[in-house]
Order: sequence, then C-alpha cells, then structure tokens
Amino acid sequence: MYEAKTKETKASVKAFLDAQEPARRADCKKVAALMKDVTGASPKMWGTSIVGFGSRHFRYASGHEGDTCILGFSPRKAALTLYVPGLGTQTARLKRLGKHKSTGGCLYVSRLADVDLDVLREVLTEAVTSVSPDS
Repeated sequence: MYEAKTKETKASVKAFLDAQEPARRADCKKVAALMKDVTGASPKMWGTSIVGFGSRHFRYASGHEGDTCILGFSPRKAALTLYVPGLGTQTARLKRLGKHKSTGGCLYVSRLADVDLDVLREVLTEAVTSVSPDS
C-alpha cells in the first residue's frame, strides 16, 4: 500500500521560517499569516519543507488516498510555491492576481510584491470553501 512521504510533523515552523533568507522569510511570514487567517488553523510542518494549514483526507477514483494540508506553501529556490486545491477553477481570479505561474494545484510567486494580496486572499478563501475536510 502507498504511504505518503509528506506527513504532518512536529518540527518547528518558526525555526524553518527563520532559516530562510531575509526577503523570502518576510514573504513567508505574510503568506503564513494570510493562510492562518483564511483557514483558522495554526501552521504545521508537513515533511521537511512545507508549511501547511489544516488537514483533509483525499481519495482518488483510482483508490489512492491519504491526508494533506488544506492550504500550504514552501519557499523553493525559484519561487514561493503555494499549494491551493481547486486552483484550476479560479481562472478569472488568477488573471487579476498579478505576476505568477500555476500548474495543477500549485501557484508559483517570485515575490509577494508582484501580486495583489487582496486577490490572493480571494483565491485562498475560495479554495478553502470549495474543499471538504474529507474530499
């Protein structure tokens, strides 16, 4: 049976964010505050490099299932990667967001200054309301 590599851990979110370079750290802290506000959940580390908020169980038609965070992000080298379920249904909002790239459920932002934070909040809020904890 498949076992997910990325699971919720007890690692320190604060220590992880504090280890980021200053500009990326500032963006991470803003995204963390926004995701906490939108989900109402405290941040937790998922694996070694994802900060996640809330959790939900998923099950695919193939029978593959597991648990994941409802929203999350990771400060990757090339971009701040935001994990947002249902992103493909938000085309109109994404057009208003500003400079970004997206694939599947991932939103890639080089710098938060390049996007409209009000629109980002709309995107995240829609994502949270569109998924159930057991989807």
